[in-house]
Amino acid sequence: MAEWIGIGRRARRCYGFDEIALVPGRCTVNPNEVDTSFEIRGRKFKVPILAAAMDGVVDVGFAVEMSRLGGLAVLNLDGVQTRYENPDTVLRKIAKATPQKATELIQSIYAQPVKEKLIAKRIHEIKSQKAVAVVSCIPPHAERFAQIAVSAGADIFIVQSTVTTTKHIAKEYKSLDLYKFCKHTKIPVFIGNCVTYETTLDLMQTGASALLIGVGPGAACTTRGVLGIGVPQVTATIDAAAARDFYYKRTGRYVPIITDGGMSRGGDICKAFACGADAVMIGSSFARAKEAPGRGYHWGMATSHVNLPRGTRIYVGTTGTLKEILFGPAKVDDGSQNLMGALMTSMGSLGVTCIKEMHDVQIIIAPSIQTEGKVFQIDQKIGMGK
Repeated sequence: MAEWIGIGRRARRCYGFDEIALVPGRCTVNPNEVDTSFEIRGRKFKVPILAAAMDGVVDVGFAVEMSRLGGLAVLNLDGVQTRYENPDTVLRKIAKATPQKATELIQSIYAQPVKEKLIAKRIHEIKSQKAVAVVSCIPPHAERFAQIAVSAGADIFIVQSTVTTTKHIAKEYKSLDLYKFCKHTKIPVFIGNCVTYETTLDLMQTGASALLIGVGPGAACTTRGVLGIGVPQVTATIDAAAARDFYYKRTGRYVPIITDGGMSRGGDICKAFACGADAVMIGSSFARAKEAPGRGYHWGMATSHVNLPRGTRIYVGTTGTLKEILFGPAKVDDGSQNLMGALMTSMGSLGVTCIKEMHDVQIIIAPSIQTEGKVFQIDQKIGMGK
């Protein structure tokens, strides 16, 4: 599988979403009759799309609306929602900052410590509106924050960092024992992020309820440029899915994988499911919603790092409501709205009736898939030419 890249060194070719295409099936299905739901510990959600734990995407109001529409939105417990009593004032400042000053401003804003009372307050605000509360934090904060979150009524807890493994070596501090954490936390625990078969398998053995797959593909993330690490999402998802299937055969326990990042259009989401994802997590498309707190701006979770920011603030604009982004009607021509309609139509054309059947559709390597016959769109910078 690997190719020689120099004397004594070989490298494996990996693929991203723009390099593959899905082949229509021998039969077709009415899109209105497909089942798009995904399941976590016996609980089903009709929208298999999670809104990423980014401060420009998810606040209490967004989480409530996403839950109402049948999906999940993740609140960042390390973000401005838990650092400031009135986060809207801070978010307004970030939106008004010049590109040259944005990262510096974000770094200063995130220097304010997290207030533990605000963790419980935000979760109560979500639960009081009968919505599902999903929260996330980095490993060093997980044990303390999880205690607060569970007591406040959170439904799912996510431990998330740039790269997560079960074997973290550190003398400076005590690392999180993921096995004990998953065992003692009374609600489902998701863990992220990883991109390899071996690490996916290791993390499944901790008892995690789901895993996030992806390192550096996010629209606002610069990890791949700053650190030089990452695996394109098609290959990362397929490898993780292979680990999931092997683990299921060996143990009888099915651990869903969630492709996290790198998707901005309906077609990307459909390809992620074909590669083996049980659900997907996206940020930039939801940052464009009227309900998003970023006012059309979106920034990476590591942008606030005091010494080595691995993200940037980008302008994505505001194009429609969250409902329009998920269910339409689409008012833009770039595939970033009516994501569920795109998924259902794709499933119908592929001849599948549920997400798990998507895992078996034919995938081809198609480097011309984005450009073939699209000369006018490319020249006019519309549709697929944007």
